[in-house]
Amino acid sequence: MYVSMKNMLDKANDENYAVMAINCFNLETARSVITAAEEEEAPIIINIFQDHLLGHCDSELIAPIVKTLAYRSKVDVALNFDHGQEVLDLKKAIDDGFSSVMCDASRFGIEGNIAQTREIVNYAHAKGVSVEGEIGGMGEAAGAHYTHDDMYTNPQEAQRFAQETGIDALAVSYGSSHGNYPEGMVPAFDFDRLQKIKELTHMPLVLHGGSGSGEENICASVKYGINKINVGCDFMNANTAATRKAVTENPDINYFDLVERAEAESRDLVKYYIELSGSAHKM
Repeated sequence: MYVSMKNMLDKANDENYAVMAINCFNLETARSVITAAEEEEAPIIINIFQDHLLGHCDSELIAPIVKTLAYRSKVDVALNFDHGQEVLDLKKAIDDGFSSVMCDASRFGIEGNIAQTREIVNYAHAKGVSVEGEIGGMGEAAGAHYTHDDMYTNPQEAQRFAQETGIDALAVSYGSSHGNYPEGMVPAFDFDRLQKIKELTHMPLVLHGGSGSGEENICASVKYGINKINVGCDFMNANTAATRKAVTENPDINYFDLVERAEAESRDLVKYYIELSGSAHKM
């Protein structure tokens, strides 16, 4: 079933588990993620990252694909515009059928962030679309521009932001970074900060940069209040690894068979994260 993130994340918040949000960009990646969720009997969120949406598969193309897959599915599926920064792009995604959007306006400071996010909330809620906001900043593993203490979410600002915007979910920064970490590196998470934010907001919280965070960090994040976990790089890496393995074993493999194999093998990674998040069998 095609749904917004609101009800699925409210349920996750009430029952203390997280829903996985996997970054996709086409039919094959979305289908493999939804199929994995079906096998785990778990709700699932299809994330479409801004760069992929604007540069590869726009909202008019991807929304009907995901909606069709969702209506054929026995699990709840949300389609979320991930890290949407511009008001016009966010509103277009909503108009084109996205069931959820993430408004990334943290670059404007607290006042500007509240103003832009509230504008998107008002527009989205009138159309039955849920909104995720962000307070704090996220670094990039590429170039070692990791998240540092000054970028961490301030709990009091998080509380004010949630109250004044009316968002349905809040992305917070407490130690993760976007991208692939160097081999063997596991980020340190500030769980005291996460617990404080949860105590002040009582709302669904979101972990960005879940890839490479490690099982202990993921499980503890869920324990202390995370209800949505974004994973992009690990899923893309799984697809790349499956493709490389197939071509190595059979350099003459048909492209159709190659895509089918990548779909099948990447599902294992999605199922692994669903189990970690605690969302298996929550349908």
